[in-house]
Amino acid sequence: MNAQLQATGSAYFISKETQRPEIHTLSVLVDNEPGVLARVIGLFSGRGYNIESLTVSETEHEKHLSRITIVTRGTQHVLEQIKHQLERIVPVHRVIDLTVRAAELGQDRPLERELALVKVSGTGDARVEALRLADAFRASVIDANTEHFIFEITGKVSKIEQFISIMKPLGLVEVCRTGVAAMNRGAQGM
Repeated sequence: MNAQLQATGSAYFISKETQRPEIHTLSVLVDNEPGVLARVIGLFSGRGYNIESLTVSETEHEKHLSRITIVTRGTQHVLEQIKHQLERIVPVHRVIDLTVRAAELGQDRPLERELALVKVSGTGDARVEALRLADAFRASVIDANTEHFIFEITGKVSKIEQFISIMKPLGLVEVCRTGVAAMNRGAQGM
């Protein structure tokens, strides 16, 4: 047996070598109650699935419902397994694969945005260059003194990644990211 396909208890190793892992964004509507997030995360960790991004917030205050947005990677088989297993958790009301829904609507991907706080330390030319590039990326300065800046930037994940990589040689100190928030275009809700 191929060393990469040895059984480890993870569904990632059940699929054929010909299947390519894809990145999908899932939206999960759940009751806003203690322990729900732990149960969802437990499902992923217990089966060896990886969560690349996770955001959670109450979205319907009157009904006490929260929306969990999960970005994960897997083959079609694994992604279907994840969706079906999430649907079986009791406080879960609905699971939507936003990536699949976007494709059904004729779109490449769902609308996805992330917010990041990026701390950059520097003086002289590096400081001026960091400010110039932040302006080009439409990042806002939310804190500054003579030694550092903290930028706030929102946008696609690729934009955030690019901004962070450009700031590294200019004195990048620290990054804090929210994770992906996502929904599909159109009049239809989740």
